[in-house]
Amino acid sequence: MTFSRRSILKSTLFGAGLLGLRSLATGIPTKILAKGPLAFADGTVSACSDASKAQFLILATSGNGDPLNANAPGTYATTGPLATIAHNQDPTMKATALSLGGVNTTAALPWATPAAGGQLPQYVLDRMAVWHLMTNTPVHPKEPDVLSLMDTTAPKEMLPSLLGKALGPCLGTIQSQPITLGAASPSEGLSFSGQALPIIPPLALKATLANPTGGLAGITSLQKLRDDTLSQISDIYRRTATKAQKSYLDSVITSQSQIRSIDQNLLNALGGITDNSVASQITAAVVLIQMNVTPVVAIHIPFGGDNHTDTGLANEAAQTTSGLGAIAMLMSQLQTMSNAKGALIDQVSFATLNVFGRTIGPANTDGRQHNPNHQVSITIGKAFKPGIIGGIAPVGTDFGATAIGSVMPTDTLASFGKTVMTAAGVDDSFISKTITSGTVITKALA
Repeated sequence: MTFSRRSILKSTLFGAGLLGLRSLATGIPTKILAKGPLAFADGTVSACSDASKAQFLILATSGNGDPLNANAPGTYATTGPLATIAHNQDPTMKATALSLGGVNTTAALPWATPAAGGQLPQYVLDRMAVWHLMTNTPVHPKEPDVLSLMDTTAPKEMLPSLLGKALGPCLGTIQSQPITLGAASPSEGLSFSGQALPIIPPLALKATLANPTGGLAGITSLQKLRDDTLSQISDIYRRTATKAQKSYLDSVITSQSQIRSIDQNLLNALGGITDNSVASQITAAVVLIQMNVTPVVAIHIPFGGDNHTDTGLANEAAQTTSGLGAIAMLMSQLQTMSNAKGALIDQVSFATLNVFGRTIGPANTDGRQHNPNHQVSITIGKAFKPGIIGGIAPVGTDFGATAIGSVMPTDTLASFGKTVMTAAGVDDSFISKTITSGTVITKALA
C-alpha cells in the first residue's frame, strides 16, 4: 500500500483531526466534537427518534447466486411437493432437526447446533429468522438492482446505503457511507447517492490502522487520546453547556477502564489479520464497528458459488459448512467484543442478501442453475423474532417463494428491506418515503 493510499484510508476511517478516534476514545459523538457547543443549538444530539433501538448491520452479499436456499430451514418435507426437492446427499449435509427460538424445523446438518454436529450455537439460532424471498432476476450483474430492492427504492438507492443514511446520524458514526471489505465480483460493489464506493480489503485496513508510524498504535493509545481530548474540550463545555448538556456529556464519556479494554481488543484484533479471507473480513468488520466508523459493513461469505457443474454438490456441501461456521465465528466475536455501550451482539444485526438462489428441483444433483423465484436470506439480531418467514411451492419445473401473508412473492424482497430497516431502528416515516413497495413483516420482529 502506498503512502498516499494509506493517507486516504486514514482520513476516511479517522476523519479530520482524528475525529473518529477521539469519539471512540471519549464516547462523545463526532457531531459534538466537530461542532462544539453549536452541536446543541437545535436541542438534540441524535437524528433518530429512539437511539436505543439503532443497530449496526453486517451484510453478507453475493452476486454469484450461491445455493444458500438449497438446504435451508423451510425446504424439507417427507410428503407433498417439497419431498421432491434435491437436497445435498453428502453425509455432512444430512437432514437434521433444529430449533429456531422454539420453532422446530429441519435443515442440512451445518445449520444445527455443535452438539448435533452442526455449526450454529443455539444462542445464534434463537435470534435467527430464515426468509424465503423472490428477487425476480436470474442475471448475475443485476446484484446492484437486487440491493436496490429491484428499483423499489426512491430515489434508486441500495438498501445498505439507505441504512447508512438513516443510521449514521443516529449512531454518531464517522461516516454514513457503508464500507465493503470483500467482493467476489464487480457487481457486489456498493454505491452511495449514485457514487461508487471503494472496496477496503482487511489487509488494507490493517496497514492503515496498525502501521507503526501512522496507525492506531503510532498515533497514540486510545487512553492517552481520551485524556488529551477531554482536557481540550473541558473548559469550553463547562463554561457554555447547560445543566442538561453537561449531564448528557457525563453520561456518554467513556471511563479509563472501558477504553483500556477497547484499546487492547482493537490492537489484538488487528494483529490477527493476515489475509483477506472471510475470517479476516469478519474481524475487520467488528473493528470498524468498535471504532464507530460506519453503520453498515458488507462482506462476502461463499455458500457454494455459481455451481452449475458441482459434481455431487461437493463444493456446495463444503461451503455450506464453512459459510455457516463463519457466521458462528462472527456471532462469537460480537458476543465477546464490546464497546462503551456493552457487548456488540446486542448492538449489531447480521443479514444476507444474494442476487438470486439456485434451482432445487429433482434434477439438480450435479450442479444447480439460476433461480429467479427463490432466494434465502438470513437475519440475526436481538430485534428479529426467530423462525421461518415465507415458504416455497412448485413454480414451473422448479420451486419458488410463496406469498408472505398478503405480500405477493414479487413484493417479498421490498418487504424484507423494510423489515430489516425497522429492526435496525429506522423511523417508519423514512422507510415509507424511501421504499415504495412491500410492507414491514411484523411477525419477523421481536
